[in-house]
Amino acid sequence: MLLTISTSHKPATDLGYLLHKNPARTQEFSLSFGKAYVFYPEATEDRCTAALMLDIDPISLVRGKSGASRENRTLAQYVNDRPYAASSYLSVAISQVYGSALAGRCKELPEAAEASREYEAFIPAVPSRAGEQILHRLFEPLGYAVQTTELPLDPAFPDWGASDYYSLKLTGTVKLSDLLSHLYVLIPALDAAKHYAIGEDEVDKLIRQGEGWLATHPEKDTIVRRYLKHRYSLVRQALEKLIEDEPEIEEAQEAHDVEEQAIEKKISLHTQRLESVVTALQTAGAKSVLDLGCGEGRLISLLLKDRQFASILGMDVSYRALDVARDKLRFDRMPEMQLERIKLIQGSLIYRDKRLAGFDAGAIVEVIEHLDEPRLQAFERVVFEFARPKTVVVTTPNIEYNPKFPTLPAGKFRHKDHRFEWTRQQFETWAATLCDRFGYTAAFSPVGPIDEQLGAPSQMAVFTRLV
Repeated sequence: MLLTISTSHKPATDLGYLLHKNPARTQEFSLSFGKAYVFYPEATEDRCTAALMLDIDPISLVRGKSGASRENRTLAQYVNDRPYAASSYLSVAISQVYGSALAGRCKELPEAAEASREYEAFIPAVPSRAGEQILHRLFEPLGYAVQTTELPLDPAFPDWGASDYYSLKLTGTVKLSDLLSHLYVLIPALDAAKHYAIGEDEVDKLIRQGEGWLATHPEKDTIVRRYLKHRYSLVRQALEKLIEDEPEIEEAQEAHDVEEQAIEKKISLHTQRLESVVTALQTAGAKSVLDLGCGEGRLISLLLKDRQFASILGMDVSYRALDVARDKLRFDRMPEMQLERIKLIQGSLIYRDKRLAGFDAGAIVEVIEHLDEPRLQAFERVVFEFARPKTVVVTTPNIEYNPKFPTLPAGKFRHKDHRFEWTRQQFETWAATLCDRFGYTAAFSPVGPIDEQLGAPSQMAVFTRLV
């Protein structure tokens, strides 16, 4: 069983510090099911690869089990894929051998441990009895480029056909700790089996390693069921824990939203912004619209007033915001024909989601500035590469205008959760890069009162797909 992790981020040998494993020598570790070895097939300033190899003896595993009498032993216990195919044994090895890296700790290079870098992870054999597509469904929403190769049942007998195993290569710009946590959770989910007792402590491990990404993963339910070996009482417990902290987070978010609205209230900027987006969607002739980051449904409320918009899908990461949206849109009183035009779903803009495909247009209103750089890159692919609507309307604050707000302290963003606020030039440069990468053109419009030197308080780009 083998896992290799490579990087070309210079100096690439920093990988040794991040993994707490010296590239100059092979290291051996004793585990309850065998031995693990860490070695470096290559270690230069330009490229470094760390290999984690497990040596598992399935016969010793069977004979070491209490109560494993001669009568209840089967051939499958002796002849199986355990020494070769990635499984929960690999997750155990990651936690025990790469434990500090998994936790994101590195005394020598703390900033590097927190930085997102391009990594490549390769596993020669992963089981996927559900087929190749599940590999893409599990890893692509996390921002990875996924390459798979179906392995033959036996290369010496090609007529026997393909096996249920694939080689898997993941390439992505992530923190090393995130890469390891993704592998820790998703490899056992692919195998749909764990090779030790499943109890409540496994729920805690799943929640801990899935923090920050599992709750909004579009395949969350599948991952949880498979990781917990379909123990439904534990599955329910895990799913409940994934959302139990959401209200506290959302209350803080709501407080920040109130602050931002208070800053902009004098010029009714939010209303002008939404009206500008609706006009852009009308001009584009869109009939089906995605409202990504729909919040409490204010844009949806305006779209419902125009029969041009026959299908509207609102998506938000917050369950609570969606509940508020249903209340404010009066779902319980809405005529059936009107209800048929709307669908509200929970989801994240940084994970690929097949539910977003096939729409004429997408609206992303004051959302991108809440994403840090690695998540912004994932968002770009989700919207412009995978969902790929004909028209995309994006609005974001213009930081140049901030001095015009008397209640906004100098050097502060309009919202405490903003990761950035762009100048007009920065916004246009970002948009131009997207157009080149994904085949769109972009037109820009100011939103709100225009200052001759500073521009408007908000800026809008309308992307139009070329093909």
